[in-house]
Amino acid sequence: MLGAQGMPIPLTDPSVRRAMDAMAPLQAWTLDQQVSICEIPAPPFKEQARAEEFRRRMIGFGYADTRIDSEGNVIAEIGRGDGPTVLISGHLDTVFPEGTEVRTTRTGDRIAGPGIGDDCRGLAVVLTLAKVLKEQRLEPKGRLILVGNVGEEGPGNLRGVRHLFTKEFPGKIDYFISVDGAGGGAITSRAVGSHRYLVSFEGPGGHSYGAFGMANPMHAMGRAIANIADIQVPTRPKVTFNVGIVRGGTSVNTITPLAQMEVDMRSESATELAAIDGRIRAAIDAGAAAERARWPNSRAGITVRFDTIGIRPTGGQSDDAPIVRTAWAAVEALGWLPATVASSTDANLPIAMGIPAITINGGGASTGAHGTEEAYRELPDSYKGPQLALLIVAALAGVAR
Repeated sequence: MLGAQGMPIPLTDPSVRRAMDAMAPLQAWTLDQQVSICEIPAPPFKEQARAEEFRRRMIGFGYADTRIDSEGNVIAEIGRGDGPTVLISGHLDTVFPEGTEVRTTRTGDRIAGPGIGDDCRGLAVVLTLAKVLKEQRLEPKGRLILVGNVGEEGPGNLRGVRHLFTKEFPGKIDYFISVDGAGGGAITSRAVGSHRYLVSFEGPGGHSYGAFGMANPMHAMGRAIANIADIQVPTRPKVTFNVGIVRGGTSVNTITPLAQMEVDMRSESATELAAIDGRIRAAIDAGAAAERARWPNSRAGITVRFDTIGIRPTGGQSDDAPIVRTAWAAVEALGWLPATVASSTDANLPIAMGIPAITINGGGASTGAHGTEEAYRELPDSYKGPQLALLIVAALAGVAR
């Protein structure tokens, strides 16, 4: 037994050993699951087709009661219920808008396609875990909830896990594990929070020649962006900001009545996140004020409006927390190098709620997440991704005798 400071890793349990041994020969099958489910579009708020296919596969493994809840999460359950309840999930949604080409291309051990790593790899790990548990008749002593959830990416604002923790299973989940992306032994135990806003600059607009001298919402936005770009932020704790999308205008010779930008700011420190939020708002207000001052004779004003896109909470757990120590021991048992890191994942919500939660990787390697050139590379030990999920789940939920 390993992991004395966490839950014991049941490496010597015969049923766990059989399940572990069954996963290596399934490596090619797991990759096929990853590719095929990734070729089903799942843009934000339109994950239904992928969810239906995920549900169909779970039913095929023997989870006849697999269901889709009112938010769109796919849910299956297994176990005796005589111990802790563990929820493990991969997220169904991608960042890519409707109409994005999702066919994958394969070159040797490299597969390219939108979302192939984030989070088709996580979904494939959950599917492999579900298949092996059934085929090897490994039953958790507690309860294991296997989920393909919606709304992890930015626009979704964690709506899937919010629903799970507040509507489907309020107060009933003892441990949460998210499998998000490819990779090895990094354990996300700290939550990077984020504030995201749609900022609108508005005025009456007019003709670029006839109304010249009017305060211009587009120029005000430009001044605001320049102000934001000049902000200095601490590196410890890390604080970041970004203007990711700008839009507006009706023609080249029109002073637009509306200019908009989407702003993202992040930190694992709630204090620093609040501080950068205030500084960003001040920079935006100063940009609008500078544009008004540039045209003192303009009778047209400029107004600024902030609309919240998403707020992700921050939070952290000690490296000595039982769920973290358990995952650490499981990573070491597989021969990987463990490390704890901070990131923004579905685990943000339960961590902020005080529920033990981590995010783990699914094996293999990936590059270019959130880009259309995203790629996944199969490694000789990619099967250890599903094995890691199995070991952590078996340790936390227990194994029925």
